[in-house]
Amino acid sequence: MHIHILGICGTFMGGIAAIARQAGHRVTGCDLNVYPPMSTQLEAQGIALIEGYSPEQLSQFETMPDLFVIGNVVSRGNPLMEAILNQGLPYISGPQWLGEQVLYGRHVLAVAGTHGKTTTSAMLTWILEYNNYKPGYLIGGVPLNFTVSARLGESQYFVIEADEYDTAFFDKRSKFVHYRPRTAILNNLEFDHADIFADLAAIETQFHHLVRTVPSNGLVVVNGEEPALERVIARGAWAPVETFGQDPQNTWGLVSLSGDDFIVLYSGKEVATVRWAKDSGVMGRHNQLNALAAIAAANHIGITPADAAKALGEFKNVKRRLETVGVKNQITVYDDFAHHPTAIATTLDGLRRRVGDARILAVLEPRSNTMKLGVMKAQLAASLEKANLIFAYGAHSGKESLGWDLAEVLSPLNEQSARAQAHDDLDVLVNAITKEAKPGDHILVMSNGGFGGVHQKILQAL
Repeated sequence: MHIHILGICGTFMGGIAAIARQAGHRVTGCDLNVYPPMSTQLEAQGIALIEGYSPEQLSQFETMPDLFVIGNVVSRGNPLMEAILNQGLPYISGPQWLGEQVLYGRHVLAVAGTHGKTTTSAMLTWILEYNNYKPGYLIGGVPLNFTVSARLGESQYFVIEADEYDTAFFDKRSKFVHYRPRTAILNNLEFDHADIFADLAAIETQFHHLVRTVPSNGLVVVNGEEPALERVIARGAWAPVETFGQDPQNTWGLVSLSGDDFIVLYSGKEVATVRWAKDSGVMGRHNQLNALAAIAAANHIGITPADAAKALGEFKNVKRRLETVGVKNQITVYDDFAHHPTAIATTLDGLRRRVGDARILAVLEPRSNTMKLGVMKAQLAASLEKANLIFAYGAHSGKESLGWDLAEVLSPLNEQSARAQAHDDLDVLVNAITKEAKPGDHILVMSNGGFGGVHQKILQAL
């Protein structure tokens, strides 16, 4: 079958493309911006790419594709999509295609939650791989234990990062309702995606729909310390539920050791110890909880906590999760995907636990749709408390700007001393950072986008 994918260069749709190719399909695709590394990864797999969404590309094929797979970046008004609709050509969303053509009949392990989906999915996939389960997987990032972010796999098991964002312009259900997991992790739940959800209750309803799809011989692994998830489970759970958290009263608990190592508790009894490799890049309490959830899910398919802990001892974190991108003049620069206040706070906490009293310079670009709408701005200053200095980008009006005053929102951080700055010029931002940086400092760059290559700009200026 010839599949043509619209929006192919996104991580999720690029993963679908790779899996479809591995399944033996002819795959082509198009996107607005076709550039490395995704373009080179796809082309290396024999996937031809077209830049843009011009309807003329339909005439370039010797025979019309059998199916068009539509990414959720595509909306009505997209010229190629309009041509597909007008000509009555067959189309389907990426999640639905994946659910019907790849996940059907397999034991799906889905990882859902506002934060930590990518890392937890990578941990769980690595646990299965290390224990010779040969899983398929689709992860919304680049797991450093693997060379690609998605693969078809050789067994019945498939690990998927289960996103609550909507499926496509013609399907406003969350992506994860298409996956029908047998093992589901509900990692945490907060308000996010303000561009498509009115409030937290609306997201809770989608999570409730996910829980409804788990069969009675499946398992739901739930963070036992999240009020929103308590409400989700209270609406009904038809599969067994196991909770996890720092409290030993949960089904799965933990006891922290030195650094970020920890003891795993099951029903209050010690069953394993996780000792991270020095070069793992894993740090922080949130990653202890991510690992605990992965251990609980792996236990459901027969991998003992001890064997899961051995795997995690060789786990390497996902790219853009407190990833060290360079060191210059004894100043370390990190890249992290954090963009929600909770993720910003937990990332800073993880780094603070690792570096002790050393100075942390936080560099932030609040560019997610939720942040641009200003829904989380009241929590932003508090989320940055563990940083010594804060440099933020996007203070004033402009094409890519926020709709609110970033400097004003950060002003509480300056009440006792001038800690926070806001800039709307990237070069000025870089100069401000490098002027303040000293040997021994840690510069933590946080954004869910490319941030104008600011990481390398900082390293070059240093």
